[in-house]
Amino acid sequence: DRRRDIMRDEAGVMAKFGVKPQSIPDYLAVLGDSADGFPGVRGWGEKAAALTLSRYPHLENIPKDWRDWHPSIGNARRLSTSLLLSWNDALLFRTLATLRFDAPVFDTIDDLRWKGPHPNFEGQCRAMGSPDLFSRAISATAAKASREN
Repeated sequence: DRRRDIMRDEAGVMAKFGVKPQSIPDYLAVLGDSADGFPGVRGWGEKAAALTLSRYPHLENIPKDWRDWHPSIGNARRLSTSLLLSWNDALLFRTLATLRFDAPVFDTIDDLRWKGPHPNFEGQCRAMGSPDLFSRAISATAAKASREN
């Protein structure tokens, strides 16, 4: 919990969310996360997410047929229908909620220094219909270079 500067172990995550840590991205996918700007799956609340994901840890483990869901999960038919209708969104939301440790990072602070637009930037600007963005980047680069000299 970044706001409260609290680190939770597995027992702490289970106590707060009702699911194991490895299920948190799936939990956030169905529940939504306003801090990260994704809505979740319609009709899924904290209780439904915790009950379902404590039984089936990941979205792919949840039976497609609601009749195969564990009887302790209420409104299985409605939840199943909602999840299946939003399946691709739920997978996207889970990806967005997953912390990545394999993202490329810089080696030194100098790697962050602006060196001008990337070689394919002009093509990207044209593809977005914003060729003026490229010319503004070139002008900014030239202005910066003249200030440094």
